[in-house]
Amino acid sequence: MHLLKKNNRFSGCLKTLLLSVCLFALPLAHAEGIRHSRYEAHILQNGQLGISSRFITELPEQLQGALKQGVPLDFALTYRLRKPTIAAYRFKISQLANEDSVVNYRLSFHPLTNRYRVSVGTFSSEYNSLSTALKAVGAIANWQVLNQGALDDTHPSEVKVQIRLSLTTTRLPKPFQINALTSSNWDLDSGWRYLDVR
Repeated sequence: MHLLKKNNRFSGCLKTLLLSVCLFALPLAHAEGIRHSRYEAHILQNGQLGISSRFITELPEQLQGALKQGVPLDFALTYRLRKPTIAAYRFKISQLANEDSVVNYRLSFHPLTNRYRVSVGTFSSEYNSLSTALKAVGAIANWQVLNQGALDDTHPSEVKVQIRLSLTTTRLPKPFQINALTSSNWDLDSGWRYLDVR
């Protein structure tokens, strides 16, 4: 009888522990948002910087529903130079005149073909699944930034550059912009991340 009580107590503790572990892991398994997967940069022979990146993006159900209803989602891949100081200063001044520091991605769904499209400027690709299309959003290889010669005679360890991928809520239709202001589901942002410069 005494042994049976101990087993029941042990069994109850074990169940409580397992339930706690499962509940703790649940938010991690269903985490939505944008995470960096690969990010690096290298100084090119002409003194420019070549940036390569890839992100893991998971859309909340509310955004997936909006996409299926025909609402395109716009994302902005942005970089900013932090060091060397002189080049960073010139970079900030140049941003007043142009938007070379941003690549815009548009994710859309086409119900007739049941396919997803990712567009960057006039270039677009179609995908059978949302997960595959999301891999293309923010993916870039050797994006050449800065003016030629900007990083001449600069060692990679002296260069500090950051990138960020975020949902551009200002391009959404007005009713969805209101949703974006009131719901954290629409706040998709990877945050700034320093690149490994080679």
